[in-house]
Amino acid sequence: MKLADCLDGDRFWADLLAQAEIGALTPRGLRRLALDDNDNRARLWLIEQGREIDCHAYHDALGNVFLRREGRDASLAPLLIGSHLDSQPSAGSYDGTLGVVAGLAVLRTLHEQGIEHQRPIEVVSWTNEEGARFAPGASGSSWFAGQRDAASIVKARDSDGIRFGDALDHCLVILEDTEGTTFRPEPYVPHAFLELHIEQGPVLESQGVAVCAVNGIQGVNWYNIEVHGQANHAGTTPKAARRDAFMGAHALIGALKDAVAEQDEQVRFTIGKFSVSPGSTNTIPQSAEFTIDLRHPSQDVLDALDTAFLHLGEQQWAGCSVSLEVASRVAPVSFDPALMEIVDSSAKQYCPNAPQLVSGAFHDAIHLAQRCPTAMLFTPCREGISHHPDEHIERADAVVAVRTLASAVEKVLAP
Repeated sequence: MKLADCLDGDRFWADLLAQAEIGALTPRGLRRLALDDNDNRARLWLIEQGREIDCHAYHDALGNVFLRREGRDASLAPLLIGSHLDSQPSAGSYDGTLGVVAGLAVLRTLHEQGIEHQRPIEVVSWTNEEGARFAPGASGSSWFAGQRDAASIVKARDSDGIRFGDALDHCLVILEDTEGTTFRPEPYVPHAFLELHIEQGPVLESQGVAVCAVNGIQGVNWYNIEVHGQANHAGTTPKAARRDAFMGAHALIGALKDAVAEQDEQVRFTIGKFSVSPGSTNTIPQSAEFTIDLRHPSQDVLDALDTAFLHLGEQQWAGCSVSLEVASRVAPVSFDPALMEIVDSSAKQYCPNAPQLVSGAFHDAIHLAQRCPTAMLFTPCREGISHHPDEHIERADAVVAVRTLASAVEKVLAP
């Protein structure tokens, strides 16, 4: 019997709902920010589930947690599957968590069926994929893949001024004190990486498809911008003497939008944070700070806009100067063709008309693709809603998706 046919869909769904209780909001939703108490509890839950099925847990210097099921040849590089357990501040229960619990379901099925395999298989939960508490995101996977160094990651601070490094140290102490875990200080090169995730878009639902292969991820640049003006009295300062940071930001944003409009419709330009200081009704703003999230599947387009943005940041706007910092640049990726074929054929076993999509959101897989053969699977979410308590997936779709993952895993593990 095929591995996918043996998978217990009821147990998988029960595990998914159990994870949703860790950091649950009232009346619905989830808050499990990277390295907070709920995120650490989620790690411990995963380790406990692994212990029940004779998997050993490992953690590394960034708090990534791995459940390992040994193969006949322990010297072989493991097949790695998983995603992340952290969330946005007011999130749904499936973004990231689905991929980790799906990986757990595969391990549980292998254990319960007594299936042996030549190479090891590991399920991973990556640290701080979302970047909601500590920006930029995908900290654990980018470090593991050699794309970022730990020294730069641990310097990040959250909105309360807490350092990533301090929160990480607390997490590592908890993991060290947990029975059945081992510290693994250095990353390794996996045989391959598979990640199941919700689509976070409307395409699959509109086509009535439960699962599909993902052939790549568009690139993303993050920018932090501060416009420097001069605080002064709102009523007594004449127009010619004003250096209003908000008006400077307004003019700059218009120019940034014009630069984006020169490109195609695939550009995604988002200002997710905006604040002015000193924040008084009758005081001209001295500074305005905002962020930009810029995405596109073509590196050439991202490079062109990056050049345009940097040029605009060198100019004055409404008499104000600008500081523009590139917080992160992540190049678009195309996934491994051979692994893609395995995932696509597995998806088409259940959904013959399954498309292949490019992901508009970034995922840990964007970094793993730089280290080993990588591919992704998507399952639909209702109305494409994600990063919101109304995020929802259908149980039937999720079970098809996890069976597809199991099918792909079995093909990858085959001699």
